[in-house]
Amino acid sequence: MAEENKLDQIAHGTAELIHTANTKTIEQITEHTTKYKDAYATIDKIIDGFWERVPYFCIALVVLIIFWLLSKLFKLFVRKTIANRTTSRQNLVMVLNRVGSTAIIFFGFLIAMVIAIPGFTPGQLMSALGIGSVAIGFAFKDIFQNLLSGILILLGEPFKIGDDIIINGMEGTVEDIQIRATYLRSPDGRRIVIPNATVYTGNITVNTAYTKRRCEFVVGIGYEDDTQKAKALIMDILDKTPTILSTPGFTVNVTALGDFSVNLTVRWWVDTTEIGTSTSISEIQEKVKDLFGEKGISIPYPVQEVKVYRGDGTDKDNDLSN
Repeated sequence: MAEENKLDQIAHGTAELIHTANTKTIEQITEHTTKYKDAYATIDKIIDGFWERVPYFCIALVVLIIFWLLSKLFKLFVRKTIANRTTSRQNLVMVLNRVGSTAIIFFGFLIAMVIAIPGFTPGQLMSALGIGSVAIGFAFKDIFQNLLSGILILLGEPFKIGDDIIINGMEGTVEDIQIRATYLRSPDGRRIVIPNATVYTGNITVNTAYTKRRCEFVVGIGYEDDTQKAKALIMDILDKTPTILSTPGFTVNVTALGDFSVNLTVRWWVDTTEIGTSTSISEIQEKVKDLFGEKGISIPYPVQEVKVYRGDGTDKDNDLSN
């Protein structure tokens, strides 16, 4: 009997343990099922909300496209109305095109954000920019500096596209003036990109600011040659060359008495729309060289006299006598 009671107690305890384990398992399964159910419900809400906002997203995209087209129309309007009236103010047209079109697209972006995002207002964007203005200012200091310098260059118009300029020793033809940098094409065919802040604060030489340019070169004649004859020959060449302007007048002056020659500086003016300065200088130099050769006027070059010391022969005679 005692053994049967023990077996009954063991069986009863085992049944209770099984029941307790089943209860805990069911509770855990129910808890996990509830969590997954909440997650699925949240995902369903997000998906439902997304599909509800799809029409608004489409409308926002259409608004962006419309304002993008308006920016293109604005550029076309500026080119047709202002560019034809102010042909000398090309940079003003560029400023209106870039700044105006950017403002139109940004305004369209704000409207699209209001349509696409519920509860969004432009004031929220402005306040967010205000909070991060200090950090943004430090992070984008150079960008903002180049941006402002680019706008000032375009408005002030110290030079325009197509001008030949020199900036801090870098020379080239202006290809484009963008908001961030100025693009030059060097005489040897390379592209030079200079930040607008450097351009705005640097020294600029505009070679093509005026159509009239002065040319000059220096030629030397011998001290035994007739200076007045040489000057008259050069003046005759300048007078008979059709590409040289008569006003301002051309000049030939003695500018230096060198070690080997009397230096004559020849100066004249040309119209760069007809001939380049380098081409004109080369042409006149060739004519001067040929004419000097015909008339017997020398163009001296440095001459060095070398003396070789061979001794007076005294030491050699003493050696022979010994």
